[in-house]
Amino acid sequence: MISRLALTSWFLFATGAHAQAAASLPPAPAPANTSTATTQGSTGGGFPIQVSNQSSLFNPYLGSIQARPAVPEVIPLTLDDALHMGIENNLGLVYARQSEAEQRAQRLQVLNVLLPNIDIQGSTAVHQFNLESEGFRPGLLPEFAALLPGGAAGALNFPFIVKVDVTQGQANFSQYLFDWAGFDLVRALGHLLRSTVQTSASARGSVVQNVGTAYLQVIAAQSQVDFDQSLLQTDASVLYQSEQQHQAGILANLDEVRSRVQYQTQQQLLIGDQNTLAKAKIALNRSIGLAPEQEIRVADATPFPSLDIVDPNEAEKQALVARQDYQSSLEQLQAAELERKAATRERYPTLIFNGDYGVTGISGGTYHGVFAVAGTLNIPIFQEAKFRADRDTTDFTLANARAQVSTLREQISQQVRSSLIDLRAAQETVAVAKSNVGLAQTALGQAIERFQAGVENNLPSTEGASTLAQAQVQFVNATFQYNQAKLNLARNLGLIDVDFHPEWQGGRPAGVLSDRAAMGR
Repeated sequence: MISRLALTSWFLFATGAHAQAAASLPPAPAPANTSTATTQGSTGGGFPIQVSNQSSLFNPYLGSIQARPAVPEVIPLTLDDALHMGIENNLGLVYARQSEAEQRAQRLQVLNVLLPNIDIQGSTAVHQFNLESEGFRPGLLPEFAALLPGGAAGALNFPFIVKVDVTQGQANFSQYLFDWAGFDLVRALGHLLRSTVQTSASARGSVVQNVGTAYLQVIAAQSQVDFDQSLLQTDASVLYQSEQQHQAGILANLDEVRSRVQYQTQQQLLIGDQNTLAKAKIALNRSIGLAPEQEIRVADATPFPSLDIVDPNEAEKQALVARQDYQSSLEQLQAAELERKAATRERYPTLIFNGDYGVTGISGGTYHGVFAVAGTLNIPIFQEAKFRADRDTTDFTLANARAQVSTLREQISQQVRSSLIDLRAAQETVAVAKSNVGLAQTALGQAIERFQAGVENNLPSTEGASTLAQAQVQFVNATFQYNQAKLNLARNLGLIDVDFHPEWQGGRPAGVLSDRAAMGR
């Protein structure tokens, strides 16, 4: 017979394991810092984005299981390909899937207590009994001589050591017919399972955000290297003109030295930015399951298509529907409410049915059918300390669940509105930074023309190169911030958790947040 204690033990095991599983889910990565722009050297060049070097032990979304060995050729990698590989191999999502599978198994274990349980047993055994040790003695035999075959003579021959060879087979059935508290607990575990599924979906969104940010960092680093190489060619041309004019006696040695310092400074910046690009590619490989030494080439380029600013109130409503972490908290609230009801209904009676049927007899002899049918009604009379403890515990859990839903709702509102503010500011910054690059290019071109015409020395061209380098860094940084602001807005709206709107598709990179990449298809 399955006791109520067994059901309670299963429940305690399940809820405790659920808490452990929820705690083992990987934490969502912190939003990327978009204000880490730095300038290096007198020209203001250098890669503006800091590449994270955090260990995957602290943030599993930065790691992955290596799915592919390195190959000698360079792999072209689109953003969709990177997102697909990240969803398949990212360590954070692997942990989330394992937690989901563990929660499913725990629910089945608890549900099995309330489901019909049938088992079959069969045994054959030889038993030897010492009747004298059970209280039988020779002095009692004459008193029962009339009951024994052969009278007193039979009594004198009665053995006190008896051997029995028994064979039996039996089928047992048990079923909880009524256990209101147990039924509530199973329903609560169903909500906890759905909460874990929602958390796993939210983890997928975190993977998309993390991989997308890593991909954007590679694009920004590549753009900065391209700018550095272009500016280095310009500095090389100015240096050549300075050398020629110095040899011809037109320019002083100071002008040639100034051009050479500018050229070598740009060389240093290019080396540093190439180093940052290589590390950014390694970080991207690490998050999607490629070997660190695998050479990749990003096949998509910035900018993303522009995005219209949506109404904050409408965005907030959309986020509350789409955000998987919010839906997970709602499921946990429903589970807590059912657990509270179950704690109240522990005082109700429980009805259990048990039955068995089998055959038994002396081995090799005649077998007879045996059966037993029993209905057990358990009525808790006085377990007040336990009932009150369960009630207080579930009250605490319910209060926490309600507080979590309330604070998460306010947090979503804050995140959505902050993301919209960041997106608006980033849009304007990109426009200004792009205009500055154009103006700096024009100014540098005119300074070089005046230098080549002998109207001025190379000081204006050197200053123009420095100004252009600063403008290029600002433009790369602004573009990265704009694209990351759109990615963060999509995350805060819950779009990358479930589905994506058409405005997130197309442009370069193509399909920035496509259904195929998000769903892992």
